[in-house]
This record gives sequence, structure tokens and C-alpha cells, in this order.
Amino acid sequence: MGTNYIYKRILIKLSGEALKGDQPHGYSAAAVHQAVEKINRVIDSGVEVALVVGAGNIWRGTVGTADGMDRVTADYMGMLGTVMNSLFLKDAFDAAGVGAEVQTSIQMGPIAQCFNRGRAIKALESGKVVIFAGGTGSPFFTTDTTAVLRALETDCEAVFKATKVSGIYSADPIHDPGAVRFETISFADALSRELAVMDATAFSMCRSHKLPIWVFNFFEPDGLEQALCGNNSAATKVS
Repeated sequence: MGTNYIYKRILIKLSGEALKGDQPHGYSAAAVHQAVEKINRVIDSGVEVALVVGAGNIWRGTVGTADGMDRVTADYMGMLGTVMNSLFLKDAFDAAGVGAEVQTSIQMGPIAQCFNRGRAIKALESGKVVIFAGGTGSPFFTTDTTAVLRALETDCEAVFKATKVSGIYSADPIHDPGAVRFETISFADALSRELAVMDATAFSMCRSHKLPIWVFNFFEPDGLEQALCGNNSAATKVS
């Protein structure tokens, strides 16, 4: 394992947008390759990695509900989108020579196996990437909550939230040049400030179980490694 890495087993929450690159939607082979390469580097150093990926490159339930769609139907469509993204990532990891396994929250027959805690932990211990798809299996929950739930179930030591910025800010740094970046922040402060990096349910679960969250810039070449080393100048720790 990287000599300076502070965790042995982590869960990375990846946005669906990370898979589309410059495309308006769908997939970019180059973007997926880069994502897999970055994650493979830490796996090669001995870190056990689980993944939860969103579906924003395919479908956003909020768009459907804004157009009058039933919320439950829209959420189930989002769950299916995460399965598609997970299968795409599995194929890319397999092609890169890293074993990957997709486990879904909903029975999907020959496509993927249902979530099984013991099997997932054994796969992580063997060096495989385990990709948890299908959300929690229920509507009204985000993939942020899925990430925290699966991290707790598989004894991950931290959740790493991959974003486009190097941590949590007091406001959107893309639109507000005066936004202040936090090196560390407590769960209570994050909730009281209503910082929209992860949803309130995910924050509350992490706070209850003392599971730290690291928010980092996935698009920086070494953003993940810097966060894994506990570098607060490159990532924000929520604890």
C-alpha cells in the first residue's frame, strides 16, 4: 500500500458525469479510461476500493418529476441508470486487468448478482473492485445515501466523494470567487450550513457511525492520492 495512505478500504462515490467527459450525455471512452486508471493506481498500492456511481450522464429523476413524472417511477429509472454505468465501469476495469464485480440492490438475473455483504467483503479482500448498483433499491434515496450505506455494510474506513472541486466551499466556487474552502468541517456544521455536497441523510448516517467523508477533485491528476494521504490542502475532511 502507498506508504502515506491513511486508509486500507474505502468507498468512492463517483458521479455519472465523470463518465461522459465532454459529451452532453452518455459515455466518453477517454473519460472512463482516465477514471479507471486513477482508481487502479491506488488499488495497485494495496487499497481496497468499492464504488457507487450516479446516473446523471443518463438520467436525472428531478428532470422527469419537473415534467410531471411520478417520483417513484423517475427514481427507479435512475436506479437502472446506475446499473448501466456500473456495467460499463466493470467492463473497463476488466479490460485494464483489474477484476471487478457488480452487485445490485434489485434482482437482475444474469446481469449482476444481488448485494451480498460477505461476498462483497471477500471480493474486496481479493483485490477486486466491487461496484454497488441500483441505489438502495427504494425510491426517495440518493446514491449518496447508497454510498454511505454500502460503506458501512462492508466495513469501509471512509467515503471519498469525487467532485469537480478540491473540497467543500462556503458557496459554489465556480460562481462565487469569494467562496471559502474548508480544510475540515464537522457533520453538524455541514448540516447547519446546508452545504449541498452530500444529502442530509448521508451526512446523518456518517455522523451517527463516525464514518469520515473526504471531498476531493477527481479531475486533478493526483486528487485521489492526495486525499488518501490526508492532504487537507487538496481535499476537505468531514468528521
